[in-house]
Formats: sequence, C-alpha cells, structure tokens
Amino acid sequence: MNLSNRFAYRAEVSSFLVTKDDEILGQLTNQHKFRQLEQQQINAWRRQIIELKQVLVSFPKATLLLEFEIPRIGKRVDAILILDGSIVVLEYKVGAKSYDTISIDQVHDYALDLKNFHKASHHLNIIPILVATDAPGKVQKLVIRNDGVASPVFANSNNLLDALNLVSASLPKVDLDPGIWISSTYHPTPTIVEAAQALYKGHKVDEISRSDAGAINLTKTCGHVSKVIDDAKANNKKVICLITGAPGAGKSLAGLNIAIERMRYLENEHAVFLSGNGPLVAVLREALVQDQLAENDLLPKEERTKRKPAEQKAAAFIQNIHHFRDDNLASNAPPVEKVVIFDEAQRAWNKEQASSFMKRKRGQDNFSMSEPDFLLSVMNRHKDWCVVVCLIGGGQEINTGEAGITEWITALKEHYQDWEIHFSDEIFKSDYALSREWLEDQGPLNLHIEPDLNLSVSLRSFRAEKLSAFVGALISGDSNKAREIKQHLTNYPIYLTRKLDRAKDRLKDWARGTERIGLVASSNAIRLKPSGIFVKGEIDPTLWFLKGKSDIRSSHYLEDVATEFDVQGLEIDWVGVCWDANFRIENGKWVTYNFSGSKWQTVHGLEKQKYIANSYRVLLTRGRQGVVIFVPEGDDSDPTRHKDFYDQTYQFLKDCGIEEI
Repeated sequence: MNLSNRFAYRAEVSSFLVTKDDEILGQLTNQHKFRQLEQQQINAWRRQIIELKQVLVSFPKATLLLEFEIPRIGKRVDAILILDGSIVVLEYKVGAKSYDTISIDQVHDYALDLKNFHKASHHLNIIPILVATDAPGKVQKLVIRNDGVASPVFANSNNLLDALNLVSASLPKVDLDPGIWISSTYHPTPTIVEAAQALYKGHKVDEISRSDAGAINLTKTCGHVSKVIDDAKANNKKVICLITGAPGAGKSLAGLNIAIERMRYLENEHAVFLSGNGPLVAVLREALVQDQLAENDLLPKEERTKRKPAEQKAAAFIQNIHHFRDDNLASNAPPVEKVVIFDEAQRAWNKEQASSFMKRKRGQDNFSMSEPDFLLSVMNRHKDWCVVVCLIGGGQEINTGEAGITEWITALKEHYQDWEIHFSDEIFKSDYALSREWLEDQGPLNLHIEPDLNLSVSLRSFRAEKLSAFVGALISGDSNKAREIKQHLTNYPIYLTRKLDRAKDRLKDWARGTERIGLVASSNAIRLKPSGIFVKGEIDPTLWFLKGKSDIRSSHYLEDVATEFDVQGLEIDWVGVCWDANFRIENGKWVTYNFSGSKWQTVHGLEKQKYIANSYRVLLTRGRQGVVIFVPEGDDSDPTRHKDFYDQTYQFLKDCGIEEI
C-alpha cells in the first residue's frame, strides 16, 4: 500500500496544536470518498479537532494520525495516537449519547486488526477508546489481555483526558519510532467473505492478502494464470489449469481474483467463478449484496442500489455449478464465458453420480457423462479459445460420487487431447490421489508442469500455518506426530472438554469485537442429540455466517450447529467441534460408523470411510484463531452412547497434545 494513503493527516502533537483547523480539515476532506456527506462529516471533524487540541496539549511529543486506514476491514480509524510506545485507537461518535454495542465492537475490531496483521504492532500494547461525545461518564478501567489488546475504554468529551492519563500512567514507556510503525508492512488475512467483498470493490489481491515470503505465491499463482489466459487468447488455445493447495491456502481467493480480473479485462472476455458448494455460493452472494446495499446510506437516492439488481450482479460473478450445467444442457451454443473457474473441482461428480442425479432430478434417462466431461464439453463449444481453471483441495472429498482429479484427466484424454494441461508436480502427493505412473499411462497428453500452480501455505489460520499438518496427523491416527507438530502451534489454542457448556464458555471468552464463534459437527453425528446438538436441524448458511450477535439464527448464539456441508470453503474465528461416535478410536485406530435406524453400523467401504474421516478434517480446519473440541462422556445405559465409544477417542486427542479445560 502507498504510505501516503494510509492516513489523511499525520503530525507530532506539538505541531498539530498550532496548525489551523481549516488546514487540517482540508487534508481530511481530500481523502473523503463520499462528497454528498462532506458538510456533515466536516462538522464532525471540526468538533473532533477542537476537542483533541484541548486534550492533547498534555502529550506534545505523541504522534497523531487522522483517518488511518485498516486495509483488511476497508475502514478508516478516526484517530491513532502513538503515545509512549503504545497505540491508542480513538473512534469518535460525535453527538452520541450512549456507548452502543456496534460502536464498541467497531473500535475493538480496529485494535485487533492492528494486533494481528500490522507487523510493528504485534508486540505493542493497543488500547481502543470509544469517544461518545455526549454520553454519560463511566469509571475508567484498563484491562489488557495476554496479547496486549485492551478491552475498549469508554470516554466522552469531558473525560477523554482522564482516559489518556490512565493509559499513560499504567503502561510502560517504550521507545518507538512513529515513522517505522507507520511504514511497517501490513499482512492482512481476510476471510473468503471479506476477500470477495474487497475484490468486488476493485482491490487487488496483493492489497488484501499477506505479502510475507511464505505466502507470496498467491500473487504468483494469479499472475501465472493470467499469462496462460493471455497466451490462450492470443494463440487460439484451449487450456486447463489445475491449481492445488493445502486447506486454507487461498485457492478460492485466487479463483475469485482471477474471475473478477478477467471480467473487467475486455468486453468480449467473460469470466465466472463456479462452485458446487451451495452454502459457499449463497453466503458469498448475499455478502456482496449486503455490502452494496450498505453503501446506500452514503449515496444520494438516485444513485442507490436496489436489492434485485445487486443480486443479479452478484450472480453474474459467482454461480452455482449445477445451474451452469443446467443452463448449458438447454442449449448447444457456446457459453458467454470464455474463462471459468471451478472451485473444489475434486468434488465434481463421477459418471454414475451425475447420471443418477440427472435421471432422478432432471428426468434425463440418457445422460452418461461425468460432470468434468460435460463441463469440458460445454467449454469446448468455443471455436477459438477458452480457459478452465480447476481449484483442487487435497483430502476434502466428503460426498459419495465425488470424482477427484482423475476424472478430469480421463475426460481430457478421451475427448479433448488438443487441450493444454497446466499443473504443479505437487499434484502427485498422496492428498490428491493422482499418481505420476497413472498419468504417464494415459498416453500422449499436452502437459505443462508449472511450480506456481501450487499454493503451499495456509492463509486461513493466520495464527497457525502448521494446523493443516497437525490435523492431518490426527486424522491419520498418528498421535506421536500430531503431538510433535502441536508443540509448534503455540499461538493457536486447541482445547478439549467433556462439557458442552464449558466449550461454549471458552468460545465466548475468546471472541472479541465482531469475531465470530460457532459450533460444528459431522452430518452423521446423530447421537449428539442428548447433548442438545441436532445435526438434522438444517441451518440457513447466510444467516449463520452473516448475522450478528443479536440474531438467534447466527452462529454466535451457539444453538444451531453447522455440518461439514455447511462450512466447507468457509471459516469463522473460533470453532467448537462436537465429536460423535461415528469417527472413534478403537484399540488405537480410527474406526468409522454410520448411524442408521437405531444403531451404529460399521462402515467397510474405503471410499465411505474416507468421506467420514474427511468430514472431521474439514471441521477441525474451520477455525481461523482457535478450536475447542467437545467429546461427550457417554452413558452406558444407552447402547448407542457407551462411554467406551467416546473415552478412547478423548484419550487419543489428549495423546495428540491437546490440553483439557
């Protein structure tokens, strides 16, 4: 980010005190986006400047920043005060007569974002202060959590000086160069929802993602695919790119970025992001719609967006892959899209599953193609060029009939041998179930091995890059390896409990600001019902993921549990994983079960065993900041919930190095 865009005004307080108000206002106005609110905003800024000059006379050596940008959130903090080496975040609510929850969460979010993503802030104390100018005074308290972020302090126009004096007197003086702090790198790690919103608004992927060496290949991957598209277009080629990556490595982020970039590129070049993950599509679309509608309050009536056009615009960017398929079944014409990005391409249906669905749901008895084969046939209708981008996760198949990568290769070999196939040799790792020998046996294919087409580092869990490896060892039953990896997860809490209430309390204690908490469980965790967990009670993912803390339908309420089908591809900050006996340890090994009728039945098929194991892999990797695992105690009087069904699993999880609470 250009440093000059990080703030609208910067000065040492001694200089701020003698600068004319209009000069300061001029700098703030130049950065203001919405001109129609200019007078209202100027009035608020004017009062803020006057009051800050009255208060900050006591701190002439401090540095003041006005309208400081928080890139990941896309908002600007009213004021940052660098005071004796501590960072004071000031959010003004001019005219406010109370300290409302939304404003409290807002200033808390700013402080947390700086702590987590601004490199120079990692080891500093950060104090959020909500200044509700006309609210009643409150007793000033300074409570700082272990990470150095204080609980929000409340102040009004009359006692802001008291709050700043409390901060100055309570915290140790640290030598901090304001210039170094301001110019420090900012490594945001947005959720997929935040990323979609930011890209939709025109931000670049390198503005909203980490830029450290470990995650730089996200930008390289997007750039490489862009070059492939340009080459295909210039030379009338048909190309498929297979992008691999660990869970949370940014595959969907890369796909969204490619789609939005190529939508804007030229009028005759259309791109779309396709996913068979219904909840993901619904949540992303609704988030984009809400984001557009939220800006209406800042616009004149004639420029405001109505919901229907907003929904249509979002639908053109993100589509359900099954709707794309159905639309192209109705016509033999080439689609308008020349670039399509298939999210979770390993989950596309094989021929048997696709044929069964088309017969049952669409009344087509003669459909005899796998989903990859049909989707490629649709894109192959283009006479000149097209590019298909497949985003492929390893070890994430959770549904019967999901084809994996081999089905895409088979379709290319049998029907589309003129297509170029680009991929990284990381695709031959066991997680992707594609062997080098099998691929070589397929005969002559136009293969291009490109290292940049693999995303190797998790971006989801900004606190825990080794989380995926830890979960992998746990799911494979290797407690020794899991315990060894767990020692490196020092900044990512994982806890274990037999009491659901204790798990809920821990989640509530962890969450600050608008950080999201929620309970997840396997879709076949039927015998969690006595604990009050009903996996058969379907949730509305848009409500569960997007509604706030005051809505009983949101994840925050910890009443509705989401399954692996609801949460795959999405994430929240703090997750409670509820463990049932369908995936349990027996004599030191994992055994899979399916609950049918009134009893557990052993699952023998390797494919179905893999689906159950992968469902827990998905659940355990949904938390960006931490996880608490609830394993019931069981009840020997209930043959479906014998204590032994749960005790061995609980002990294994302890052996993996997970601490109890």
